Amino acid sequence: MKIRFGSLFAFFLLWVSVPIFAQNTQGVQLRTVVIDSGHGGKDPGSVAPGGKTLEKHIALSVALKFGKLIENAYPNVKVLYTRKTDIFLSLASRADFANKNHADLFISIHVNSNDKSAPAGSETYVMGKDNSESSLAVSKKENSVIVFEDDYKTTYQGFDPTNPESYIIFNLLQNAHFEQSVQFAEKVQKAFGKSPITTNRGVKQAGFLVLWRSSMPAVLVELGFISNTADRTVLTSDDGQNKMATALFNAFKEYQSGVDKLPSPISSVKEESKPVQKTDSIEAPPTPPSPPTPPTPNTSTETFSVQILAISRLLQTNAPEFKGYTDIRHKKEGTLYKYSTGSFATKEEAQTYCNKVRKDYPQAFVVKQ
Repeated sequence: MKIRFGSLFAFFLLWVSVPIFAQNTQGVQLRTVVIDSGHGGKDPGSVAPGGKTLEKHIALSVALKFGKLIENAYPNVKVLYTRKTDIFLSLASRADFANKNHADLFISIHVNSNDKSAPAGSETYVMGKDNSESSLAVSKKENSVIVFEDDYKTTYQGFDPTNPESYIIFNLLQNAHFEQSVQFAEKVQKAFGKSPITTNRGVKQAGFLVLWRSSMPAVLVELGFISNTADRTVLTSDDGQNKMATALFNAFKEYQSGVDKLPSPISSVKEESKPVQKTDSIEAPPTPPSPPTPPTPNTSTETFSVQILAISRLLQTNAPEFKGYTDIRHKKEGTLYKYSTGSFATKEEAQTYCNKVRKDYPQAFVVKQ
């Protein structure tokens, strides 16, 4: 199937002009965190039935409470806010603010909504492409706020938040900090399990414009559903907001304690982008070569593998989603089935294999078994 290129090509050029940062395995300290309160000013975000409860107010209140907890517990960590009052900000300026301040972590706080009152629970997103209808719906909703921006068609090179074809671009891109983003997102969802909103909707990928420009680990958190009576009761009470902020802080605390063990960005190294040839269409990619063969499994007590998928359903070992890989194992955490391949005695060996696997699974990262 051919997809008309049109504005997609222009938007891709905008993407490849953004610096791509390499990584190494040296430790890095978490010294600056940027907390982004979704929406604001003329952009109310989601609105509860009755029209009196607005997402922008809930997001700001929880963000300030969350930031205060970090400030009190970690005086050496600089906490910055994209907004501390009810003002409007463009999506691009939020990530740019984090980049200019050399943030080590970017957290965008939001509240979900649905046309029906039944959906409930929290979910955390990282930048990527998810073909599920629910993830696309959320990203459309959050990205649609660009219409409040002046000359948004020029800023985002014709990106149309309502057109599914615009999101094809996210298939071609990968956040250099995907692994760290997923790890923090998983800690957030785990911490929410002890909050008043216990329904875990999982860690997901979606094409959020607020995340795509970030040059650090970045997540977008949907605290709960403003359209659900139980969730809304929690999110509009001071006690409920305090508990949600505490859950976010507990996730931050766990992430911060292990961040020196994570790969760090080398901000001084910029990879050269290969020139893009303009064509009238994007052809379907050729059939990928056979998957790499992992080394013989080891028998040491501590082993590492490469996680390739995290989805909400159980797959057979010969499922097409595994693209010919046969050394597949899985474990269930919450509502997600996490699939991995390979078994290695050291993280370095697993990372070498991960680099090969990423030609088939750009989102792959190393995990401890």
